[in-house]
Amino acid sequence: MQDLAEGVARFQRGVFPAKAELFAHLATTHRPGTLFIGCSDARVVPELLTQSEPGELFVIRTAGNLVPAYTPGADGVAASVEYAVGVLGVRDIVVCGHSACGAMTALAEGHDLAALPAVADWLRHADAAPAHAGTADLAALVRGNVRAQLANLATHPSVARALAEQRLTLHGWVYDIPTGSIEELDAARALT
Repeated sequence: MQDLAEGVARFQRGVFPAKAELFAHLATTHRPGTLFIGCSDARVVPELLTQSEPGELFVIRTAGNLVPAYTPGADGVAASVEYAVGVLGVRDIVVCGHSACGAMTALAEGHDLAALPAVADWLRHADAAPAHAGTADLAALVRGNVRAQLANLATHPSVARALAEQRLTLHGWVYDIPTGSIEELDAARALT
């Protein structure tokens, strides 16, 4: 916690004053252009990867960058997607997977998740990814999972409507942690 407190102090001393005009504008305006759906992994920082300023990205982070297919009812991911598309009017949605993903590794290697029932249940949202039990090719599973989550996104009514009206574009990315490279996947392929 000491590191976090020192970081806040540095922010208040240096970063905030240098961007005071931006923060004053953001106090009354919230119009991000992109919804970025990434993994909760601490090594994957959307604003750092994209070099975005505050206010440019609306971010959802979930284990395995998973987006459940739409079902009626209370769902924090669905509510965030709906708000981003229906209220904020984002024009782009990026689903970003990454190398060395713990969630995808658990699936690829068939880890016993009996002691983690919530994690096991959550990872079922990756079931549309390529068959994963015993898969040796983690990179292929990560790509397949990004495509599966793009397809899940398209089941959300706000997304389907915006796609039909050509107000929204979906993007699939895979971030490689050791090289810093981003591979762009064919999002249209995921929706067919």
